[in-house]
Amino acid sequence: MTTKRICNGCGKELCQDLGASMAEYLHVTKEWGYFSRKDGIRQEWNLCEDCYDRLLKNFRIPAVSTEMTELV
Repeated sequence: MTTKRICNGCGKELCQDLGASMAEYLHVTKEWGYFSRKDGIRQEWNLCEDCYDRLLKNFRIPAVSTEMTELV
């Protein structure tokens, strides 16, 4: 089975074949609700690790990072 995912930030292809070596990426699904300007809209997007790092650099308050000792 072939799945094509693209980084919405830079346009880079993230993965092609399931089961093959796939790059890590962030997938976001947001369903907007009442009192937002996007009420009733669902948005989905992907970011590669490089674009994710660029996004975090723009945060006024840094994200909290915790080192994991056990990886599944």
